[in-house]
Amino acid sequence: MSSTASPSPMINVQINGTWKQFPKGTRLIEACMQSGEHIPHYCYHPKLSVPGNCRMCLVETGAPKMSPDRKPELGPDGHPLINWSPRPAISCALEVSEGMAVRTNSPLVEECRKGVMEFLLINHPLDCPICDKAGECRLQEFSVEYGHGGSRFEEEKVKKPKHVDIGQHIVLDDERCILCSRCIRFMQEVAHDDVLGFVNRGSHSTLTVHPGKRLDNNYSLNTVDICPVGALTSKDFRFKMRVWFLKETKTIDVSCGTGSNILIGSRENKVHRITPRQNEEVNSYWMPDSHRLNYKYIECEDRLTQPHVSNNRPLSKFAAGDEEQGETAHRRGVYKEILDETSTGTTQLFASAVEFGKRSATWHEALEEAAQALREATPGSVALIASGRMTNEELFLTRRLQQALSIELFDIRPRAQEGDGFLIANDGNPNTRGAQLLGLTSSEPGSRLSAIETGIASGRITSLICLHENAVACGISEASLASLKNLIVLDILPNATTKLATILLPGSAAAEKRGSMINVKGRLQRLHQALQPPGSARDDWEILNDLIRLITSHPGPAMIEGLFNEMATEVPALSGLSLGKIGDLGIALAL
Repeated sequence: MSSTASPSPMINVQINGTWKQFPKGTRLIEACMQSGEHIPHYCYHPKLSVPGNCRMCLVETGAPKMSPDRKPELGPDGHPLINWSPRPAISCALEVSEGMAVRTNSPLVEECRKGVMEFLLINHPLDCPICDKAGECRLQEFSVEYGHGGSRFEEEKVKKPKHVDIGQHIVLDDERCILCSRCIRFMQEVAHDDVLGFVNRGSHSTLTVHPGKRLDNNYSLNTVDICPVGALTSKDFRFKMRVWFLKETKTIDVSCGTGSNILIGSRENKVHRITPRQNEEVNSYWMPDSHRLNYKYIECEDRLTQPHVSNNRPLSKFAAGDEEQGETAHRRGVYKEILDETSTGTTQLFASAVEFGKRSATWHEALEEAAQALREATPGSVALIASGRMTNEELFLTRRLQQALSIELFDIRPRAQEGDGFLIANDGNPNTRGAQLLGLTSSEPGSRLSAIETGIASGRITSLICLHENAVACGISEASLASLKNLIVLDILPNATTKLATILLPGSAAAEKRGSMINVKGRLQRLHQALQPPGSARDDWEILNDLIRLITSHPGPAMIEGLFNEMATEVPALSGLSLGKIGDLGIALAL
């Protein structure tokens, strides 16, 4: 018996006079939209149950005309003749059936849609100019196409609760709610947190949270995405920006190994919101609140924006002993004295001494210093810590750097966490699979970090390259880092490691770079650049490429597309691929 499931039988359906075929079980609204016929709707969502309560998706339907012997009567074209129903039907609640016919734009359908729109607008407030949903509100859009020029309603509109705080991230305006129940069904069927419901009846029905509960689920902001009007709005985005001013960039989330597909809404080099992008192989239509709100660090005031190199002269007063021992000697002396302090001012003294020991530099100067330090390092004395948050292209260049310097001790920092069984993965790194594919970590990421700490403590390792990781969080003490002759750090935010760096290189955040990553399921996906890096910060792959060029005299690729092509040539799993071939939805790799 074959393990392959048999395909669904195809059903013949006539849509606006043209016969088409669809798999059995296809909803009529989906069949129409797949045929290029627009069906306005509010309550219907392809990933939720069908309540059929907005009535906006009404269409005319018909069935085959049957002869006295109960066989379909065929026309000259060989297709069944149609008996049209005298009343319209909601297309979201019907599945296609053999010989079914549908009209999506007949005079009857147009008149019904206008009636539904008029009914929905009876009690709706006329506050589009101040509504946060303006520009992406379906009620606003459909009222232009199907609404009347004016209102015939003369009575007082029903007043309902406004500006209701129902959750950590959500504000509710019940006067704008059209009772589509999308949010209720999402919380019940997808988030499995039955916290929303309707109360009262008729025109006084309102959406609310159940008594004693709040909409604090980590997927609550998805209700804002699927709300077709301005009833549910995000506190984070509320009154920030008109959506028509936003530039939307298709990319992926880097908060965990799932790699949810997202849209970054930005303007003037500032992220204003992140929303999920549909990808049925990864995250469907959804994403966690914790991930979509994880962008504030990009605009932190203390972002690293300028290269820095150590300045020996201010530190010379702390040095002791022979000058031949150079920077390593006085750094060991200085930081041992500081770390041995037990007073409350230890941390401030430590930070002040470190900042006093670095000065701003040009990129040329900083990279030349780094290249010279690494060229002069004794073989076997250099270690490297990369990151599972780096792109494949950056990790590929990191491997080239590791090979050029014959680095034996290298690894990434693991980020094991407790997933939620839905869209938050157990791996907090977005690209652990990429690091494994490119040979920068083993099947147990982080297993070599303790050896790096031991090597530094013993004096065997005198130089450490740290890429987008805080070495202290990797288990390497500040005292060990302070004893290093060279600590070359590439990062975007200050931490204990950047403060001790002898050479500090400011890189880019995920929203500021292009490249690719491989999620926990082995799917290769693309990142697109939404922002420019701040100040003098640069794209990480360019920094690594220039550093390798200075060390090896190899020019390297000029464009990231060329870098991916080189990687695809050397890595069998990527053979034949290019950045362009990955597409917006990614490619499943055979790993």
